[in-house]
Amino acid sequence: MAETLPVAIANYIGLSAVIFFIGVAGVLLRRNPLIMLMSIELMWNAANLLFLTFAKAWLNNAGHIFAFLVITVAAAEAAIGLAIVVTVFRTARNVDVDEVALMKG
Repeated sequence: MAETLPVAIANYIGLSAVIFFIGVAGVLLRRNPLIMLMSIELMWNAANLLFLTFAKAWLNNAGHIFAFLVITVAAAEAAIGLAIVVTVFRTARNVDVDEVALMKG
């Protein structure tokens, strides 16, 4: 039995899609690694919005658990990503990810 949401579920889905595609555009179009990390965070948060929306609509706590896991993974990704960015760009003058060849195997 679905609970009535104060806002239609299609609006949550639309907002989540907009946030997700802003994140995709940020990753594809920007070359700054910090902006790319923030764009990835936007995509994680769009997924969280959908998980929580469907959890509320269907009265199921699985969405909350998945959102908690996504937040945990996003925090780890941000910590590791920032550590890599700081390490790579500590000596570099340029922050363009296309010009970094330090981590190539």
